[in-house]
Amino acid sequence: METGSPQNAGTTGTAGDGPAEPVWTGLPPGLLRMRRLLLVVWLGLLALALGLLLGLLVGPGWAAFALLPLALTAWGWVLLGRNWRSWRYAERADDLLISRGVLWREETVVPYGRMQLVEVTSGPVERHFGLASVQLHTAAAATDATIPGLDPAEAERLRDRLTELGEARSAGL
Repeated sequence: METGSPQNAGTTGTAGDGPAEPVWTGLPPGLLRMRRLLLVVWLGLLALALGLLLGLLVGPGWAAFALLPLALTAWGWVLLGRNWRSWRYAERADDLLISRGVLWREETVVPYGRMQLVEVTSGPVERHFGLASVQLHTAAAATDATIPGLDPAEAERLRDRLTELGEARSAGL
């Protein structure tokens, strides 16, 4: 995955090259750590409860089925890593690109002039891990987009930049 610093985000290439490749920025590793911890905690608790219930109600042999949530934990660990690596965003001159997805790749293009509201949100778990999300609202509800798991300072910088660019581009509407 190619990443660029937020201050240098934009496009690369020289004039006359045709369309320039965007400079993509990946999500910070804190988001992956948070999601993996939540996976381990919830499926670990499920395995413990299932093992106790099956062991007490049905018999000790049946408690082995409590290993299923642990197998799901291992599988989910890998899938969360692949999903985290798939998320990236790029700021271009006229729009913001958000790309995500492993099996079904999804790329959202949000023109700055179509943005109506840009907000930064952070729930209690996100705040504990020092993360915030940027949510973009546009005139068309189908093109609302979110960039999860950003550093709060980067989320605020992105919000301010997108708001500034949105106001400048929508002046003619």
